Amino acid sequence: MTTATEHVAAAAAHAPTSGEYIKHHLGHFRSADQPGIVDFSVINYDTIFWSVAMALLTCLILWAVTRRVTSGVPSRFQGAIESIVELVDNQAKAIVHGDRSFIAPMALTVFLWVALMNSMDFLPVDLFATIFRALGIQGAHGEPFFRVVPTADLNGTFGMALVVFGAMIFYNLKIKGLGGFIHELFTAPFGAHPALWIFNFGLNLIEFAAKTVSLAMRLFGNMFAGELIFLLIALLGATWVGFTAQSVALAGLHVALGSVWAIFHILIVFLQAFIFMMLTLVYIGQAHEGH
Repeated sequence: MTTATEHVAAAAAHAPTSGEYIKHHLGHFRSADQPGIVDFSVINYDTIFWSVAMALLTCLILWAVTRRVTSGVPSRFQGAIESIVELVDNQAKAIVHGDRSFIAPMALTVFLWVALMNSMDFLPVDLFATIFRALGIQGAHGEPFFRVVPTADLNGTFGMALVVFGAMIFYNLKIKGLGGFIHELFTAPFGAHPALWIFNFGLNLIEFAAKTVSLAMRLFGNMFAGELIFLLIALLGATWVGFTAQSVALAGLHVALGSVWAIFHILIVFLQAFIFMMLTLVYIGQAHEGH
């Protein structure tokens, strides 16, 4: 008969280290290994899949609401969506001084889409590893890498930020015209003197770049940090080797900290979606204003 100590030793011999566990869960299901920080030939399939899936779910939710709209007492579901619509519309009115027929629905879609992508962080960190193990799915180095939070991938948040950048440029051209936009690039904010053109242009380029980078990094940083904390908390439960004092204590700490962080993370999930939506409105609203 094996002792508890022998069970602990056997489990420790086969279990991955903390670093290996975290590295595996932060790895992507991608088209090829990425040797450097930047490689545009590598595609993260999991980020694309869950981004598209949450986009389709966003459309499905909005479609379901429009199909069930009633003029009487609304259902809880309809009331919740109407509250979000009113919130976004009020923010759009306060920020964008112009035609909002496209901007307000876009902001609503952005808010719901980002909120749903962020909410994927509430799934158990080992859910898909367990599913892959049960189905016998193996990658080149054991269980395949797979991540389900698109906003914890800088590629995903940068893609969204570039779309917002494109919207900024589009509305600058639409509102001010090509000539007006170019004139503003070279004459604002320091003035129209030719000696200041290079400084104005350089500052405006930095401003556009800073807006795009900060929009992507803010969402990515918050969601990546939240995902990492969930993994660290999961490591407490991963030390379970039986009803020993240490295992029971760490498992209890795992449940307590996991519950507290999950509740707090609800605020982060929706706050970051709201911030991303607000900054999108602010950046597009600035295109409607001249220096």
